[in-house]
Amino acid sequence: MINMTRRAILAAPTLLAMPAIAQSDDRPTLTIAVQKLSNSNTFEPPREQSNVGFRIHGLYAEQLIGTNWLGNAELVPGLATEWRRPDAATLELTLRQGVRFHDGREMTAEDVVFSFAERLFGTQGATGAGQSSVLAGTATKEPPSEVVAVSRRTYPGLDRIEIVDRHTVRFINRTPDVTLEGRIAQSVGAILSREAFANAPSWLEWGRAPIGTGPYRIAEFRPDTSLVMEAHDDYWGGRPPARRLRFVEVPEVSGRVNGLFSGEYDFACDIPPDQITVVEGNARFEVLGSPINNIRKLSFDKTNPVLADARVRRAMTHAIDRRVAVDALWAGRTAIPRGMQLESYGPMYLADWENPRFDPAEARRLLREANYQGQPITYRLLNNYYINQVSNAQIMIEMWRAVGINVQIAMQENFAQVTARTPGRGVRDWSNTSIFGDPVAGILRSFGPRTEAERTGEWSNEEFNRTSAALETETDIARRRDHFRRLLTIVEREDPGYIVLHQAAAFTAKRKDIGWRAANGWAMNFGPGNLRVGA
Repeated sequence: MINMTRRAILAAPTLLAMPAIAQSDDRPTLTIAVQKLSNSNTFEPPREQSNVGFRIHGLYAEQLIGTNWLGNAELVPGLATEWRRPDAATLELTLRQGVRFHDGREMTAEDVVFSFAERLFGTQGATGAGQSSVLAGTATKEPPSEVVAVSRRTYPGLDRIEIVDRHTVRFINRTPDVTLEGRIAQSVGAILSREAFANAPSWLEWGRAPIGTGPYRIAEFRPDTSLVMEAHDDYWGGRPPARRLRFVEVPEVSGRVNGLFSGEYDFACDIPPDQITVVEGNARFEVLGSPINNIRKLSFDKTNPVLADARVRRAMTHAIDRRVAVDALWAGRTAIPRGMQLESYGPMYLADWENPRFDPAEARRLLREANYQGQPITYRLLNNYYINQVSNAQIMIEMWRAVGINVQIAMQENFAQVTARTPGRGVRDWSNTSIFGDPVAGILRSFGPRTEAERTGEWSNEEFNRTSAALETETDIARRRDHFRRLLTIVEREDPGYIVLHQAAAFTAKRKDIGWRAANGWAMNFGPGNLRVGA
């Protein structure tokens, strides 16, 4: 259970009027065309753990520990200026003073405790064992079950948060955790206003306009259409360089590119590689981007009657020639990772690990051994939610057909349809973002206890779960590496849960006269120091 060691005082909620934008304000309004605004039609970070959510999260909400997405994704001071480790299960943080929420209130330690307790876990607390003492008896808005599930997965060992003083907090785990700093840096751990939460009429209204500390505040949201953010001029990091940001949902690539050329949009996101030369053929525009901290994968539902046999899934992994697909669709602009890991893992990176080899003969042998008779396997597919998603699927369909595997595409409208527990669910596209440099931040966000793979009923493995628990609590680097190797052996070789496809890459087209740097992740940074118009 999450609790406080000092009484939390819930003042009568008062929303302060936002400062009016002066008539002489000559900062620009920028319009950004995106493929999708939000998968959940909310902006509460634990509910929008997606590439589209990560893109805008940092504009309105921040964590105690930040990530330098314009650098090497290293952890940096955020709403906390420093932190220290009394022991392997404890982290103490000093809060930045003078930080103002979008409602005008100053951020204090009590907002931190609220943000990690009532807001994420509700009255049942982190373990579900009982009522949290944080704002006990005052909570009227329980978070949705998926928010609680994501929160418990993100902070599996969190026991309590102690307020040392108004600007100092102490996180205490039930078990050792060498990754606690990285966990706190995840978007789930955004620090939001407890008074604004208490004042919101409902959780949904809160979730569509959470009150954070970022350089911009959410001003207007029209689901599936547009999102408007306005400058937060009391931002602790300096005056935001844009007066207003307007995100517009434009599903088709051609619509985003044409709108950029016509002047309707200043930025166009999610540009596929084959359109980069088209954009840069116009001297007024350029495309920025690179491979990022995300791995695209194809996920198996092992409860499917055909895929229940691991040999069929293993055959499917051996039938895929990743290099052919990447060369055909990405023109050398991305990479094929060595399994579900990134080099940013540092000492935890297994440089000698390999993906299952492309081996059609072995695929056919496994299918004969499994007595596979050509039964159809459904591939639930979205229309290019991921860049080149449909084309990639079509290439894989042909590779599987070449070894005798009958995979059939079933187009879906949204993720809820893709993951629904309805007959015929077989394989689907997914991706895995590593929020910081450790396997805990990557593979264990998707697979293992309390993760989406387990919650949706697609994949679970008892040994994998035991080993993941051991990895999360181990402090010795050599033993942690051994645990990680065993996890990859289980989920990529023995009992496949997915096929690694390629490292995701994010490309954004923009006007050349706008000075702006692309992040090494999904995040779009329009804050002080990263935006200049008329360059």
